[in-house]
Amino acid sequence: MSASLKKIVIVGATSALAEQCARYWLTQSAADMSLVGRDAGKLDMLAADLKVRNPAARIQTHVVDFQDPAAIEQLVAQIGATGAVDDVLIAHGNLPDQTACQAQLALIQDAIAVNATSPVMFAEAFVRQMVAAGKGTVGIIGSVAGDRGRKSNYVYGAAKGLVTRYAEGLQHRLAGSNVKVVLIEPGPTDTPMTAHLKAAGAKLADASEVARLICNAMARGQPVAYVPAKWRLIMMVIKHLPRFVFNRMDI
Repeated sequence: MSASLKKIVIVGATSALAEQCARYWLTQSAADMSLVGRDAGKLDMLAADLKVRNPAARIQTHVVDFQDPAAIEQLVAQIGATGAVDDVLIAHGNLPDQTACQAQLALIQDAIAVNATSPVMFAEAFVRQMVAAGKGTVGIIGSVAGDRGRKSNYVYGAAKGLVTRYAEGLQHRLAGSNVKVVLIEPGPTDTPMTAHLKAAGAKLADASEVARLICNAMARGQPVAYVPAKWRLIMMVIKHLPRFVFNRMDI
């Protein structure tokens, strides 16, 4: 059965956006879907939910250490051994407390590892397979926070900025090939990670709608996808503000 199904891998599958993307994909058609995460219990619950939504889908779960290069290599080889992967969404990350990071260097190390180093390792491993197969799309979730360093979240922004530069370089390397890299730049979205922003009255985008935009951007092979699209204009303004103006802003 799986030979005729689109093969999708979701890394960080239990994150809110990743879960919504999985649901959206399975509303479009059945798929051979591999869910990658760190918590076996949460992965199993998600797999059961998705199977109910589309009984024709083939759902597998994989637990891996997201910081172990050898474990990532082994997992990617295992997934690829059953056939070429069509789409990979790399969706894991966390939003560290900026003030806490300023006081504890270990928190900075963890934030960079989770939000930058780990996604890059997964992307490189899957792209290697896709280059060999001559096709495939990798979607990497960055953030508008990576577009310009701001005092409110510059540790997180620095990690996402690394992802942005990595994705740009990967796109340059793969230009003209059938392997596509989509850098996804979500604005603030209503997920558990941003619950504190919602409590403070921030207006957040609906996660299911953002997920739809992500899946559609990947289907098009769009190089950079701000989701929702309004964030492209907002960040263009913020990036080009003169320093003397920017430094007066409390953002």
